[in-house]
Amino acid sequence: MSSQTLRTATVSGTVLLSLLAVPAHATADSAPARAGATALAQPDLEGVRAVLRTAVRQGAPGALARIDDRGAVHRAVTGVADRGTGRTISTLDRFRIGSVTKTFSAVVLLQLVDEKKLRLDTSVNHYLPGLLPDDRITVRHVLSHRSGLYDYTNDMFARTVPGFEAVRTKVFTYRELVERSLRHARTNGPGAAYSYSNTNFVVAGMLIEKLTGHPVQTEYRSRVFEPLKLRDTFYVHPNTKLPGRHARGYLTPDTPGAALVDATRQTTSWAQSAGSVISTAGDLNTFLSALLRGKLTSAASLDQMRRWWTVNSNTSYGLGLRRRTLSCGVSVYGHTGAVQGYYTYAFTSKDGRRSLSAAVNTSNNGTVLNTMFGTLESAFCGKRAKTSRGSAAGVERYEDIAPGVPRD
Repeated sequence: MSSQTLRTATVSGTVLLSLLAVPAHATADSAPARAGATALAQPDLEGVRAVLRTAVRQGAPGALARIDDRGAVHRAVTGVADRGTGRTISTLDRFRIGSVTKTFSAVVLLQLVDEKKLRLDTSVNHYLPGLLPDDRITVRHVLSHRSGLYDYTNDMFARTVPGFEAVRTKVFTYRELVERSLRHARTNGPGAAYSYSNTNFVVAGMLIEKLTGHPVQTEYRSRVFEPLKLRDTFYVHPNTKLPGRHARGYLTPDTPGAALVDATRQTTSWAQSAGSVISTAGDLNTFLSALLRGKLTSAASLDQMRRWWTVNSNTSYGLGLRRRTLSCGVSVYGHTGAVQGYYTYAFTSKDGRRSLSAAVNTSNNGTVLNTMFGTLESAFCGKRAKTSRGSAAGVERYEDIAPGVPRD
């Protein structure tokens, strides 16, 4: 299948049995939207704006959101992109998307499944001999965070600012990051339970490069960025600068009241295929809409991405893809992202017709992170979200690349 065209057709021929083999406890969510199905409520745009204003009051320098809804575009911003110049933040600004990168990595690997270069239920060690200590760890396990591989970022960012400054300009190899994980005992046996770990998507990057013979940057660009005309989406690792117009990112120190640290300049080498993509709200909406509408993988591969393992009462994880069930009963599909200086929410409806991407240019601020969840409620349920004035502890629980974020 050509890497220069969108993948709109089902894989020709017989689908590999291994592609369809899934554990009994996984649940599928691949049925197309039914004709006459209940329509989404109209977005509450003032509700979105209220969430952004609250996030800024809670410590984010700036906040932005963009909704793409069947051809209509709604934008909301408040605060600044740059604390030095005071420039107002914009939905045109580029920013680091953190773990939303994982969905891009998963898409490339599912395309390789479509091309019959990869099998989900084959051992990772079959493709990367000797990399992992257990031959039972499969590709499916790493893409669904069920490998049991320890998350090396737990140690790396145990102290927020010192941990960041120690790696801000450092360049790691994939293998060095995996070795950091393997110094620790595994969290569980292969396939036993969901346990979020950035190590999994470092392995995903290694698989992409081994199977294609190209850097992940090349595969992202040729398979996703260029076909979808994502002109503001880049993978610049190990360069430290965000290209073009962008929002500067500010890291919140662990000490209350301490000055924010400008974290814009960094290699994100400790993240790579787990969290190093740069994008805009508009490009993220285009990407997720295309994915859920079946324009990036075969129908069979999209079905695999949407076989879910429970994270908590309202969140499930597939293959590099989250499902969040909102208070109105609507489920949305995408990913959250956290990297020093930025938090991102990027989700779309089941049919891909309404998408929201929202971001703030701060991190290590759990109150702001939880507040931004309200943009989903307003965008997809059409109602004002309740926001917390105090600590966000116990309100919502997430796990991504970020120190200080509680783990599910």
